[in-house]
Amino acid sequence: MATTASATAQLRSFLAKYSPEIASRAQAILKKMRARYPTALELVYDNYNALGIGFSPTERPSEVIFSIVLYPKWVSLFFLQAKGLPDPKKILQGSGKQVAHIRLTSPDTLDDPAVVALMRAATARAKVPFDPQGKHRLVIRSISVQQRPRRPAATASPARTRKTAKPY
Repeated sequence: MATTASATAQLRSFLAKYSPEIASRAQAILKKMRARYPTALELVYDNYNALGIGFSPTERPSEVIFSIVLYPKWVSLFFLQAKGLPDPKKILQGSGKQVAHIRLTSPDTLDDPAVVALMRAATARAKVPFDPQGKHRLVIRSISVQQRPRRPAATASPARTRKTAKPY
């Protein structure tokens, strides 16, 4: 079992794979989530497609309530128990029956009243509630050996993409 210090160092190394903008946004989002859910266990999955950090009352993946997921160009907040979640502002995205998400354009998106209401509803409806007496812990659950690039592909310079005229 990894110590808290080594799990924190590992998470930092996972975040460092992303562009400074995405890594900084994710760190600020995590800070807000940790303040809002101080007893949640953070389950970290450095998967093939993305880095996911689940906020759960237990170590069981099926009981994760929220997940922060980093992609090369954005960060999303996933609601993993979204079935039946009231969304009067229609901000949830996704066509899944169980999971929905919101793209977090900034950490302040978490403070939007509609997002706060969704998060409150999600925690109230969770299969297992966060334990108010619980203790925060960071758990590295998996690290994929093969991964997609964590930074957006560099765009080619115009000189490289320009077609040269053929002489006739």
